Amino acid sequence: MPGLADISGFSLTLVIPAIMAAGAFFLAIQAVLSVVSTAQTQRVVNRRLMFKDRFESTREAMVELRKSRGLDENGNLMMPVRWFNRLVVQTGLPFQPLRWWGASAAGGVAAGLAYFQFVGGVWPGVLIALLLFAGAPILGLKMVAGKRMKRLSVQLPDAMQIACRSLEAGHPVATAISLVAKEMPDPIGTEFGMAADEVSYGMSLTNAVQRMADRAGDPDVELFAATVRLQEKTGGNLCELLKANTSTIRERQTMRLKVKAATSEGRVSAMILTGAPFIVMTAIHLLRPEFYGDVIDEPLIRTAFPILFVWMGIGNLVMRKMINFKM
Repeated sequence: MPGLADISGFSLTLVIPAIMAAGAFFLAIQAVLSVVSTAQTQRVVNRRLMFKDRFESTREAMVELRKSRGLDENGNLMMPVRWFNRLVVQTGLPFQPLRWWGASAAGGVAAGLAYFQFVGGVWPGVLIALLLFAGAPILGLKMVAGKRMKRLSVQLPDAMQIACRSLEAGHPVATAISLVAKEMPDPIGTEFGMAADEVSYGMSLTNAVQRMADRAGDPDVELFAATVRLQEKTGGNLCELLKANTSTIRERQTMRLKVKAATSEGRVSAMILTGAPFIVMTAIHLLRPEFYGDVIDEPLIRTAFPILFVWMGIGNLVMRKMINFKM
């Protein structure tokens, strides 16, 4: 038949080795990806164990882990500014204030110099530098804390299922929490592990779980802590309560996804409206430098630019309020 290649002349002695070589190649790629994925999983899962490997006793590791999170050796907030200390703890990041504020100062100076160079005006540039220096670390920590809370909320139903299986096997609650710390990756593995360490060194289960909820800052984790407190005071089957909580949390997560899908148009609109002026200004400046260059030194233009930036920030805040629903 015209258009089809004649394959009668191909030798099977060449085709079979080629197929085997291709299969071996794909198996090698899969093995490498599996090794990399396993190494990353082990690194994440054993992140809390790094402190135990560096110190002789579990108590020393627990104290150092607390200090790395912005807590004192007893697990309490150590900074006088409580809300900032609580924000640092909720991020799960190593407590490195000098590094944060140093990077913020460098970014603020760069932004102020850029404004002074391209727009002009000393005081607006200084104001921009100060705002970035003061606000960038807080904004960055809030973003990191928010992402960590979402990961905790996603991991919590699986963690409670592991705890339920452990309780059904006849283990005590402290052992179930310790099992979650061994089986689950960060961030929830570290939080349950810190609670398990505190229980093993004499703290009551209720206080340890409440401290975990305070460190996490997530309402779903607070619901788990409230369930443990309720069971301790009134009795009952903790496993059944955790199963009910698991169903409730999964339904709340489903509702959050529906709300996120419903508000996606507003979020995209906010990003477009925020980025479009900067993209257009950059394009005009590259294509027609004299368009802004001839009027950039006018006092009205220097006054208008900061007002426009403030007005844009107000617009973003309004749109955020319109699409931000608490669940």
